[in-house]
Amino acid sequence: MVVDMELEEAKTRVLNLMKEKDKIEGELTELKGILDKNHVGMLEALVDSEGYPRADIDVYQVRHARAKIICLQNDYKALMKRIEAGLTEIHSVGKACPPETSSSSSPRSVSTTPVQDTLSPGEPFLRVNLVSEGSPAEQAGLRINDLVTEFGSINFQNFGSLKDIGDLVAHSLNKSVIVKVKRRSDYVVLTLVPKPWTGKGLLGCNIIPLENVER
Repeated sequence: MVVDMELEEAKTRVLNLMKEKDKIEGELTELKGILDKNHVGMLEALVDSEGYPRADIDVYQVRHARAKIICLQNDYKALMKRIEAGLTEIHSVGKACPPETSSSSSPRSVSTTPVQDTLSPGEPFLRVNLVSEGSPAEQAGLRINDLVTEFGSINFQNFGSLKDIGDLVAHSLNKSVIVKVKRRSDYVVLTLVPKPWTGKGLLGCNIIPLENVER
């Protein structure tokens, strides 16, 4: 069917974008390694108190790495928007697929997909109240006041405390975590990669439990 072909094409586009995302993440990790080796982040001065290039670091290497990181972070943000649009397209096309019937000669694996499931609305249980600039959370597209409906495998039904989130993040270092949020009247799917960055922690955001009265 035409709808099935459109769905497969949409999936392929998203998968290719995900590969591109992984490549950018790998480059960012390498560039951050250069900064770590020089014991600097993105903001420290590269000259001493007298205005001369610092002798304790490779100034050229650090400057080049910083410039490349900024470019890649911008590319990453744009790419994540394309991935989000692709996921939305898959969801829309998937709705047009007819339901499976028992008389089908062979089962089709495209009627329901994990990508479609990730767009299903859920009950919010966390609120984002801080997103640091340049952090993995910002790169993923998280925004202040986003209401989290799913964080990886954690949702309203199995959430116990913020320690659950902390444990999941610690075990997902440099791995993609699907985060679903409610943003005003929209539901958005994001891909968050916990990893070291120039700030504290692995996410660079703060989330708080959402009390029942706020839901």
